Amino acid sequence: MKDWFADISAQFKLNFIDGNRWQWLVEGFRTTLIIAFFATILGILIGVLIATIRSTYDKTGESLKKRGGIGVKIFGIADRICKLYLTVIRGTPMVVQLLIMYFIIFKSSTRGTLVAIISFGINSGAYVAEIFRGGIMSVDNGQFEAGRSLGFNYIQTMIYIVIPQMFKIVLPTLCNEFIVLLKETSVAGYVGIRDLTKAGDLIRGRTFSAFMPLIAVALIYLVVVIILTKLVGILERRLRRSDH
Repeated sequence: MKDWFADISAQFKLNFIDGNRWQWLVEGFRTTLIIAFFATILGILIGVLIATIRSTYDKTGESLKKRGGIGVKIFGIADRICKLYLTVIRGTPMVVQLLIMYFIIFKSSTRGTLVAIISFGINSGAYVAEIFRGGIMSVDNGQFEAGRSLGFNYIQTMIYIVIPQMFKIVLPTLCNEFIVLLKETSVAGYVGIRDLTKAGDLIRGRTFSAFMPLIAVALIYLVVVIILTKLVGILERRLRRSDH
């Protein structure tokens, strides 16, 4: 038992204390949170835009076609572009998208974290868009009619009445999307970004000891996900109570 404890202590000192390697994990974790947070914001912005275009076209497409005009054609083209975006982004692996963004589209950029934020944000936007579209479509049509009776046009009705209700409906799902995105950022190391996973792998490469740094990385992710899951559960319960 003493030998086992001594070995664990020596491994801990080798991997984290010597050379202040624990700081690599702290810096990597901070980078992971930065990427996940700003990518989520970008994904929400993209998601709201695409969900609004697609749900509006679904709800009013037939009536717009009857009216005719250049606006209908523009709306139709925008809807097709959105569908193409969703098909491409959801149909290709995240790591491939990241590699394309880093080595092809932004190959001259030296700001890897920013490229990662854009890559993960664009990827997340495709999934958030479908979450938002489902939320918008679940809002009762009577809400649209109430907005129009108040003198709002369609866009004002969406902004002031529908989208706030949609956010309340999809908020728990949106929080879960953030949790998924947080874990997906672990592939950022493919392009040399020192996120949490990459930091653990760098420690492994320096100490030639895989168990301690990789288990530490897994535990950090696990603890963060457990905390976020608990918060989402609390949020869901509060939202259910507010509905009564």
